[in-house]
Amino acid sequence: MNLFSRLLRYLTFALAIAGVFMMGQVMKTLHGQEKPIPPPPISPPEKQSETDIGATGILEARDENVAIGVPGPGLVQEVKVVVNQAVKKGDALLRLDDRELQASLLRQKAAVAVAAANLTVAQAQLAKVQDMLDRLKSVPDQRAISQDDLRNRSNDVLVAKAQMLAAEAQLTAAKAEVEQTELLVQRLTVLAPRDGTILQVNIRAGEYASPQNRQPALVLGDIAALRVRADVDEQNAVSVEVGGKARVSLKGDSARKFEAKFIRVEPYVIPKVSLTGASTERVDTRVLQVIYEIVLPTDKEAPQLYVGMQVDVSIPRKKE
Repeated sequence: MNLFSRLLRYLTFALAIAGVFMMGQVMKTLHGQEKPIPPPPISPPEKQSETDIGATGILEARDENVAIGVPGPGLVQEVKVVVNQAVKKGDALLRLDDRELQASLLRQKAAVAVAAANLTVAQAQLAKVQDMLDRLKSVPDQRAISQDDLRNRSNDVLVAKAQMLAAEAQLTAAKAEVEQTELLVQRLTVLAPRDGTILQVNIRAGEYASPQNRQPALVLGDIAALRVRADVDEQNAVSVEVGGKARVSLKGDSARKFEAKFIRVEPYVIPKVSLTGASTERVDTRVLQVIYEIVLPTDKEAPQLYVGMQVDVSIPRKKE
């Protein structure tokens, strides 16, 4: 029994040592299969100066992007523009279905014709009773006619004049209804509020458009010059140098910088809505928005900038 116990004890020790060895081999194999963590695809923006304020900005069209809506709910009959098309103020952008209004317009135009005919009848009736009254008054000896007849003819003229005025009013009202419907028909054709370029088309012919849609039907903007809407943390808002020039760099290309001239400060601090996606970014901050206009280089190697791109902005700090 002593020999058996001793062998069992030695065997237990050997198995424990073998287990530790095998565990070490497994860990070594797992470490060998691990891949090194690649560097971030976009390097963090370089700090331009110790006195600069770093901010994140969004490129937008000059005088801001215009979200084109529709005057009321309806079926889109035709979209007259495409993305990247230049338009002038007053150009037609899209047209809603106007068949219901066109049907009402036919009925109202017929009512205008009826009112015009009634006016013609009233005018003829007035001419008739006026002629009869004039004949009675033209009798040389007024004693030869009845005064009652004369008063009746005068009253008939007054009634005929009132009927003619009523017919004229009915004709005016009928024409006003036609003009109203024609204006409503014109309203269903959405026009460009200003010159610009179509940046987005979010609706197609046959789709149902409504003012309550989350996305605008079209987005219009003047991209002849681009502006940057920089979000400055409210802690640094009082340190922004108003009127100073900023420097703008693209995400992932901090070596190339664009000069940006100051346009304005929007004096209302708002919750931050433009997020960069960084894991350390706080989403409960409030920001001051500062607007700059980018001075685009004239060289052919300059990168193409697009509305909606996120950029890094280096803003000069106010001197103490």
